[in-house]
Amino acid sequence: MTGTTQETEETASYEPDPRRWRILGVSLVVGFMVLLDVTIVNVAIPSMSAGLDTGPGTIQWVVSGYALAFGLTLVTGGRLGDAFGRRRLMVVGLLGFIASSAAAGLAPDATWLIVARLVQGASAGLLTPQNSGLIQTLFRGHERGVAFGTFGLVVSVSSALGPVLGGLLIALAGEQDGWRWIFLVNVPIGLLLVVPILRMVPGRDPAAAGESVHLDLVGALLLGATVLAVLVPVISLEGGALLPLVLLVLVPGLAVAFVRWERRVVARGGAPLLDVSLLVRTPGYASGVTIGTLYFTGFTGVFLVLSVFLQEGRDLSALEAGLLLCPFAVGSAVASPLAGRVVDRVGRVLTVVALVVLMTGLVVLALAVPLQGAPLWLVLSVPLLVAGAGGGAVVSPNMTLSLADVPTRMGGAAGGALQTGQRIGAAIGAAVVMTAYQLAVDALGDPDAALRWGIGVSVVLLAAALAAATWSWRREPQPLVRG
Repeated sequence: MTGTTQETEETASYEPDPRRWRILGVSLVVGFMVLLDVTIVNVAIPSMSAGLDTGPGTIQWVVSGYALAFGLTLVTGGRLGDAFGRRRLMVVGLLGFIASSAAAGLAPDATWLIVARLVQGASAGLLTPQNSGLIQTLFRGHERGVAFGTFGLVVSVSSALGPVLGGLLIALAGEQDGWRWIFLVNVPIGLLLVVPILRMVPGRDPAAAGESVHLDLVGALLLGATVLAVLVPVISLEGGALLPLVLLVLVPGLAVAFVRWERRVVARGGAPLLDVSLLVRTPGYASGVTIGTLYFTGFTGVFLVLSVFLQEGRDLSALEAGLLLCPFAVGSAVASPLAGRVVDRVGRVLTVVALVVLMTGLVVLALAVPLQGAPLWLVLSVPLLVAGAGGGAVVSPNMTLSLADVPTRMGGAAGGALQTGQRIGAAIGAAVVMTAYQLAVDALGDPDAALRWGIGVSVVLLAAALAAATWSWRREPQPLVRG
């Protein structure tokens, strides 16, 4: 049975849950908290170094370890949600996230903190794909585009607000221990969310309750090893270590082994971790994964570089740096839900236009920052607002178009794979763009010029995303967001 045929049958039998928007609201609050922890620590690196009396190289693993564990568990978390139900996985993941957040906030030393962040990232990997899986299950047609638009808003705004909220917490609690509240604040919020998840989020499909669940452990190990072989070298590069780069030679072999194993599982009639035939037969899915990965590769490093530039290059506080990045969040907040509402009528061209707008904002930013005499907030606000509008209109349409024809039985795993690409892209982009900035600072001794180099690298990476989106628009049949 083709994915399109199965999706048509699922649509015909679809009965909307009257509580679907409230369920989405609860899941998105969870998603916001989890994704916020990706960027909220960026402005806290100096505070953590001082509070734990350790160097920035060690603290870098607090930032990168979360991304590593997050990326490793996304597809497996999505598949577990497909198999055992979203509610169970959300409760397990949220309890793990709460416990690890408490452990991180109370960490007596850097080693304890890094381990807690690894567990926190793995818990986030169980939680995040349940959002896309729930949207696949609960919504159809135009409503699905609106739901993904709201999810895209959460992705964009959480990334942009992370430095702001991190800076605010450090300003309120002090440089020495303010970083601890970045993690501890998750505990009461998480505990409040457990009850509505238990009461509202659907469990396992009753029709499948009698079926046995067979998890593809070999597939999970192969995919995990592939992601590990990509992320460990990238994360180590941020700290200056070059030896782990040899792991990259393992990536092609591991990826091929994973694909072959998954095809073997399907041929035997088993339940794969991820049905890789989705990449071939599902309109827009393969290109959506590619576009999302390249977008996050180009986009994520900008925030890290701007945070460092504003604090070290312009001697601003963590809070001041975070506030100056707010216009991006405002632009994303406006554009993302609007893009979700029109994507079913406009299609992939919306992603193309949004990427052009984002790149234009970044180019203007690179040109504007060296200007002398103008207030920094004025120089940054308009370009970041434009860039935010473009970025906000990339994420939600791409998710909607990528998952439009994916059968709901694979919604969690397919969404997890899409977000795994985003996490890998984010880790690579942060390393590459930050390295370009640091090399430029060392060579030129001018933070303004170094920022231009960092943003220039981001624009080049985003150009690759634009090329992929343009190819998809012009050459591929566009998936329909069905009613």
